[in-house]
Amino acid sequence: MAEKTPPGQRFIPSWPVRTAEEMPAIAPEDWTLKITGLVKQEKILKAGDIHTMPAIEVVGDFHCVESWSVPGNRWRGVRIRDLIGRDDLLETAKFALVYSPGGYSSELDLDCLMDSETLLAWERNGEPIPFEHGYPLRLIVPGRYAYKSVKWVMEITFVDRDIRGYWEERGYHPVADVWKNERYG
Repeated sequence: MAEKTPPGQRFIPSWPVRTAEEMPAIAPEDWTLKITGLVKQEKILKAGDIHTMPAIEVVGDFHCVESWSVPGNRWRGVRIRDLIGRDDLLETAKFALVYSPGGYSSELDLDCLMDSETLLAWERNGEPIPFEHGYPLRLIVPGRYAYKSVKWVMEITFVDRDIRGYWEERGYHPVADVWKNERYG
């Protein structure tokens, strides 16, 4: 049975390294995640502590806006909604910006961020995600183009409005649904 590919995509066997920013100089053992913005209480969590939380596995394809997809990845990590639930947010929170150290960010609406399969992942296919691919915390957003799956997540800021991230400011679609071919906005 042939795998179903999204419109305009083709499956490839390997996972190429693509990045809009330089790799960070922070050592994985020193990594922290800040949860800020429209929250009842801001949090700072160490990546090592997040790695010890109850994790889940999500299997899904990884889709780059450049038209390639890597099928059948097994991601292991913690759901965003298990780190911070809707009850932890102020009523005015509608979106989030997810940041990495090099100034990269991507916007996500709360429904997408709090989806049961959206993870902060640290493993792929039973192995630690390589540093160049986003270890120690890589956001994985199944069904969205990879520019939503931010590498080296260091902060999630909840906001009350749609604020464009790095690629969205450059004309990429703010939702990025691969099945709707939402590449450009």
